[in-house]
Amino acid sequence: QVQLVESGGGLVQPGGSLRLSCAASGFTFSRYAMSWYRQAPGKERELVARITSPGIITHIAVAVKGRFTISRDNAKNTVYLQMNSLKPEDTAVYYCNALGLPGGYWGQGTQVTVSA
Repeated sequence: QVQLVESGGGLVQPGGSLRLSCAASGFTFSRYAMSWYRQAPGKERELVARITSPGIITHIAVAVKGRFTISRDNAKNTVYLQMNSLKPEDTAVYYCNALGLPGGYWGQGTQVTVSA
C-alpha cells in the first residue's frame, strides 16, 4: 500500500528555515521522480520543486528559486525540501508526490506557517 508521509512543518519567523521530509513506502521509490507541491488557503495547489529518480533537479518554482532546494535519499526512500529565507507568502500546506505513479497518491501534507 502506497504511503507518502510528510513531516517537518511548523511555525517559523520570516527569514527562518525549515527542512521538510517525505517518507515513501509501498512502491519502488528510486524509479520515480518526486515533487513537492504547496497549497495556500484559497489558492490552487502549485508545483514547488521536482527531482528525477537519480537526483537531478528539473524544476524550482520562480517564487522560491534561490531559497528552496529539493534532494532525495533513495536508500531511505525519502525526499526533502530545504526551505531558507522563508517569507509569509510561503505559508501553505506542503505535499509530496511521485510523478507518474498510478493512482495519484498524495500524503496528508505538512503545514508551514511563516509569521512574526
